[in-house]
Amino acid sequence: MERRKKEEKEESNIEKLARLIARDPEVNTIKDVYEKIKELVGPLIQGMLEAELEDELGYGKYDKENKKTDNSRNGYSSKRVRTSVGEMELKIPRDRKGEYEPKIVPKYKKDISDIEGRIIGMYGLGLSTKDIVKNVEDIYGVELSAEMISKITNKILPEIREWQSRPLEEIYTFMFMDGIVFKVKDDGEIIKKTAYVVLGVNIDGFKEVLGIYIGEIESSKFWLRVLNDLKNRGIKDILIASVDGLTGFPQAIKTAFPDTIVQRCIIHQIRNTLKYVSYKDRKELVNDLKKVYKAPNKDIAYSNLQDLKENKWTKYKLALESWEKHWETISPYFDYGDDVRKIMYTTNVIESLNRQYRKATKNKTSFPNDDALLKMLYLATINATKRWTARYRNWSNVLNELSIFFNERITKYIYNS
Repeated sequence: MERRKKEEKEESNIEKLARLIARDPEVNTIKDVYEKIKELVGPLIQGMLEAELEDELGYGKYDKENKKTDNSRNGYSSKRVRTSVGEMELKIPRDRKGEYEPKIVPKYKKDISDIEGRIIGMYGLGLSTKDIVKNVEDIYGVELSAEMISKITNKILPEIREWQSRPLEEIYTFMFMDGIVFKVKDDGEIIKKTAYVVLGVNIDGFKEVLGIYIGEIESSKFWLRVLNDLKNRGIKDILIASVDGLTGFPQAIKTAFPDTIVQRCIIHQIRNTLKYVSYKDRKELVNDLKKVYKAPNKDIAYSNLQDLKENKWTKYKLALESWEKHWETISPYFDYGDDVRKIMYTTNVIESLNRQYRKATKNKTSFPNDDALLKMLYLATINATKRWTARYRNWSNVLNELSIFFNERITKYIYNS
């Protein structure tokens, strides 16, 4: 009960503070608001410094009766620091013995705005707003509201917009596209939305997330918009695109990039097949399907598929006919050597990234808006891609093979790089 009263009092104080700032005749612009906030933040930090020294000495400023140390206060030194609301002048309290080391404003540090960086970092790791508030209070002794956390993390939105619109390279050797579904509040209703993720492999063999797009449930129509955006950002050619089994996906790719080879993900194809297979038969059928997708060439693979469909697994003929129906997009990888096959025949590389997204968002049952989802996925992307420091294995072999198959489409970029 007392805690509730305290919270209500704090909330009323915040509202009162907002009204006071709004009524101030000198506050006419956003800059004026920041200046007014600086006037409030300064005393807050000053009070924290005083509290630190009091804790260090063990007695209050005017409480000499409880003094149990031969150390004492020794005035102040002036220090100008940078904060999130601009520069400000602080008075750093000193002790006579020089043993006091400020934690809020460390001795040689002039930029104390890193609290925001820490908050954004925690947000990117998937911590809930409640956990972030608690951690900030534990580390800094500062109480922040959920609204303040949101405002701080919103500061990266311009950075995200810039990242989303950055120029891309003219050619990508491989591209992987997949969608991951989240729940997002829209017009007061929680609905399912898809985060469309595009990952490319450049001519030097390095992976790069090209964009994240929030839209309605996954559709070829939206993917076409994504592909057109990639074109507008500078991509002229994609050699091979590996995708899941979404209906209309190949047509969307061919519309935007007519010469691109479309490879249907084998892992997705197997999963789709097993939807129509009894649980007791799945293990054996998966093992038999290896005769198809691990065959040495396209002709043998197709022959083995016919054998499974017409002989051993006639009761799952309908499920296996899906392989036949989509053979044009299932079979392209048979034309290439092992090094290229390993890259293109599955979208596992982007599904691995999706697992990082799931890990970062596991504490979120839903998001208040698209921006909240985009912020978390962007920060998770930055964290995940920090480890992408090596190119694909045997990349020189891959590049040589691609240059034979695609000739001048790729060689003109190799010679110009």
